Amino acid sequence: QVQLVESGGGLVQAGGSLRLSCAASGRIFITNVMGWYRQAPGKQRELVAVITSTGITNYADSVKGRFTISRDYAKNTVYLQMNSLKPEDTAVYYCNYGGPGNYWGQGTQVTVSS
Repeated sequence: QVQLVESGGGLVQAGGSLRLSCAASGRIFITNVMGWYRQAPGKQRELVAVITSTGITNYADSVKGRFTISRDYAKNTVYLQMNSLKPEDTAVYYCNYGGPGNYWGQGTQVTVSS
């Protein structure tokens, strides 16, 4: 089992920044992928950014150049630095761990006001 604890969501004005954190604990395998997904009201959950255990990253086109995913391997923590936020970034953001098994965090609300 893997547990994920997210933090860092909130309300911000358009153009502002937020940083999300997700700490993983439990049976963490050396080879894994961690990332962030989001779900806006009435829409499907979508990938935002992922990072492998070797540091390879992948971003949704809509966030490229604005969001940066990183991880602290010693702390088993993944971060999402979100800059130049737009109202369309408003969603519940979920942390994901993929290794043997697939696990989700509880979600953290990000609201961007215009």
